[in-house]
Amino acid sequence: MRETASTDDEPWREYFGFPEPYENQADAVERAIEAGKSRGFLAMEGPCGTGKTMAALTAGAHLVRETELYDRILVVTPVKQQLQQFVDDLRTLNAGIEDPLDGIALVGKRDLCPYGREGKFPDDAGTHDRCEDLREATARLVEDDGRSDGAAVAETAIDAEIDDEDQWWDPRKGQDLAAAARPDAATQTRLGEDTLATAGAASPYRPNQPTAPESMAEGDDPPLYCPFEADWYARNKGSPVDFSAGPENVVTIEDYLPAAVERGTCPHRVMSVMLDQADVVVGNYNHLFDPGSRPLLSGVLDDSTFVVVDEAHRLEERVRDLLSDRLGKQTIKQARNDCDLLVQRAQQSADHKRQVRDVLSAREVPLDAVDQARKFYDDLLRWLDDRIESFLDAEHEGWRADPATLPDRDREIPLRDPETVERDELTEWAERKGYDGGVWRTLAQVGAAVEDVIDQLGLTRQPVCAAVGALAGQWWERDHSTFLREIELEHSPADARQTDADYEAVYTPGLLCYNCMPATALRDVFDDLGGGVLMSATLEPVDVFTRVSGLDALAADDGDDEDSRPVRSTTYDLPFPRENRASYLVDARPFTARNRGDPEAMEPLGEEWNRTRDEYAQALRALARSPGNVIIAMPNYREAAWAGAYLQETVDKAVLVDEASSNEATEDRKQRFFRGAGKVLVTSTRGTLTEGVDYDGEKLSTCAVVGVPLVNIGSPRVRAVQRAYGDAFGEDNAFEYALTVPAVRRARQAIGRVIRGTEEVGVRAFVGRRYTPDARHSVFPYLPAGEREEFTRMTPEFLAGQLDTFWRDRT
Repeated sequence: MRETASTDDEPWREYFGFPEPYENQADAVERAIEAGKSRGFLAMEGPCGTGKTMAALTAGAHLVRETELYDRILVVTPVKQQLQQFVDDLRTLNAGIEDPLDGIALVGKRDLCPYGREGKFPDDAGTHDRCEDLREATARLVEDDGRSDGAAVAETAIDAEIDDEDQWWDPRKGQDLAAAARPDAATQTRLGEDTLATAGAASPYRPNQPTAPESMAEGDDPPLYCPFEADWYARNKGSPVDFSAGPENVVTIEDYLPAAVERGTCPHRVMSVMLDQADVVVGNYNHLFDPGSRPLLSGVLDDSTFVVVDEAHRLEERVRDLLSDRLGKQTIKQARNDCDLLVQRAQQSADHKRQVRDVLSAREVPLDAVDQARKFYDDLLRWLDDRIESFLDAEHEGWRADPATLPDRDREIPLRDPETVERDELTEWAERKGYDGGVWRTLAQVGAAVEDVIDQLGLTRQPVCAAVGALAGQWWERDHSTFLREIELEHSPADARQTDADYEAVYTPGLLCYNCMPATALRDVFDDLGGGVLMSATLEPVDVFTRVSGLDALAADDGDDEDSRPVRSTTYDLPFPRENRASYLVDARPFTARNRGDPEAMEPLGEEWNRTRDEYAQALRALARSPGNVIIAMPNYREAAWAGAYLQETVDKAVLVDEASSNEATEDRKQRFFRGAGKVLVTSTRGTLTEGVDYDGEKLSTCAVVGVPLVNIGSPRVRAVQRAYGDAFGEDNAFEYALTVPAVRRARQAIGRVIRGTEEVGVRAFVGRRYTPDARHSVFPYLPAGEREEFTRMTPEFLAGQLDTFWRDRT
C-alpha cells in the first residue's frame, strides 16, 4: 500500500498510482470526475508529461468505487503502445489499493484462435470465418435434445450459473466432445509434442481439428468441430481463468491465452466472459466504433460505463474509415453464385425445387426473388467492369495492350460529383434496368433465406449473400450528402491470381460507400454511455474538435434541458523545462507546388523555382546538421526523396530516406535510425514515423515539419468531406474543419516526438510562412496559446546561427 492519505477535498488520491501528481495532473483528475458526475464529457489536450493516462484511470476508479453512477471504465486507443501504457498504469494504480480493479486488455479473434495461430486451417480459409463455422457446428452438436434435467445441469456446471429456462445446450455433450478430441488414453501423450500447443502453452487436444464422434453426429459425414468451444459449453459458458492470472489483477493476451489453452477452453470465449466481469476494459477503436466489432462489448456499452478515448485527434479519420463500407467485386460474385446454386438446384428436379421452396417460404421469400437477386448481381458485375474499363480508357490510352503500364497506386472513381448532392451513377443505372428500391431493400432478406437453405440442405458452401444484401440495402438507403459512393481500385498486382478482366492484373476493384461525416454516428455512440474523457496531446482548437466529434450535439442549446450532456474542455501546456527546447517558425515562402516546382528536377528551372528550393535547402541543411538524430518531415514522400537526395550530398551524417513501404521495412528503417551515431531521417509528415512512435531519451534531438501537411485536396473523397462539412458547419468553416485543423494537428504530433521527458533537450521547427502569425492563410492561430508564445520567428539565413548557439549553451 502507498502511504498517501486520502483527504476530504481530494478523495481520488486513494486511487492515484504515484506519491504526487505532475503539474496539472490533479486538475485533470478533478475535471474528469466533475464531467463524469454530471453525465458529461471532458475534451482534454495534454502534451506528453501531463500524465493523462493515470489521470483518466484515477478519475474513472473514483467514479466506479465512490459513486453509484458507474460500474466500469472502458478505454479505447488506436495505438498499441498506448494500450500497454494503460495496462501498466492500471497495474500501478492497483498496487496501491486493497481491493484492486479487475482489468482486461482485448485483442482480436485471429490472435486468440489456437488452430489459426498454428496454421491448422486450410490456406484459403480466414481465421474469423473458419472459427464462425466451427462455432456453429459445435453449437449444433451440443444442442440439448431434452434428455438433460436441472439436476444434471447443476452437476455438470463448473464455472457459471445459468437459468435452466434459457439454457438450450447440454453441458454433458460439451464434455463428451472435448474428451473426444483428447489423445487416446492408452498412448503415452507428451503435452505440447503430441497435442496442439501455442503461445508456449500445451492444450489437452490432438494437433488437428477433430471430427465429431459418429454417435453424436447425424448422417454419414460427421462435421468438424472445436473442442475449445465445446469445453466452454461444458462449463456452462463460464471461464476457468480469472483476473488473478495477470499481475495486479490486470490480464492481457500474455495471461489469458496460455491459461485458457492449458485448460482446453476457447481463449476468445474466456476473454469475452472476463470483459463482462471487468471493472476496466482496455481495447482499440474498433471495439467501440466499428459496427462489426461492437457486439463483443454489447454487455458493457451502457450508461453505467465511463469511457476514456485516447489519441482522440485521430477520431474523425479512424471512425470515418470504420463506418465506410466496401463491397469487393469478388464478394459480389460469391453472392451471385450463392443465389445461382439454389436456382440451379431447384431446376434439377421437382423434389429439389420443393426442398428449396419449403425453406424459403419459412422466411417468406419466393424462389423468383432469389432468381431476381442472382440476375441483379450478375448485371451489377457487368456494369462494374464496363465502368472501370471506360474510366481507364479515358485516363490511360493503350492500357489494354499492357495492363502493367497502369499506375501503381490506389484509384478512385467517384459515382457522383463530390461537390454536388445528387444520386450516384450506379443507383441511376439500376433504376433504368428495373432494379428499384424495392429490389435493393429485399436483398438482405433474400440473402439470409438463401444462406438458411444452404445450411439446412447441407450444401458445401460458405455463403456471403446475406452480408452482401445488407450492404447493398445501405447503398440504396443512405443519403447522398454525407456519403460518397465510388468505385475503389486497390493496387494489388495479381501475379498468378485468376482474373476476369484485364485491369484485375493490377487492381482489385470494389464498391465503396464512404462516410464523409462521422459526427452523427459518434454522437450516438457517446450518448449510449454514461460520460467520459476524450484526450490527446493535440486537440486544439478544442471547440472545433467538440463539433466534429459529435460532442456538441449532445449538449442541447438550452442548458436546462434534462437530456443535455455537458461538454467541457481544457488545454495544458508542455510541462517540461522551457530552457531545454528551442522552437522556431522559419519564415520561408510557402512550400506549395506552384512555388517549389518539380522535386525530381534537381537543376533550377526558373527564378521562382530556384528561390523557393534554395530557401528550403538552406533551412534543411542547418537543421540536419544539428547534433544527434534529426527528423525532417516533408509534405509527401516525393518531396522527402528530393530532400533526402539533397541532404545526402551536403551533410556528413548518414541520411535515411523513408518511403511508402511495408510495416517490416518501416520498422527496419526506424531501428537503423536509432542505432549508432546521429543520423537524419527524411520522411512524410503523413507517414507512420511521425506519429505514435516513442522517440524517448536520445532517440531524437530535432524535428522539423516542412509545409502544412494537407491531404490531397483534389481527391474525390476529400472534396466530398469538405462539402459535407460545409453543409453541417457552414461553408466558411468547411476547409478549416475538414482539412486545415487535421493538418496542423498532424504537424504538431510530429514535433511532439522531440521532448518526452524532464531531462530531454531538443529543437522543434515549423518551416514555412503559413506558420507565421501574419501570413496569408496563416495556421498560427491553430496552435495553442502556450505554444504560440514559445515559437521564435526567423528567416532561413539566421537559423544555423541560432541552432549553433542553442546547442553550444547545452554542452
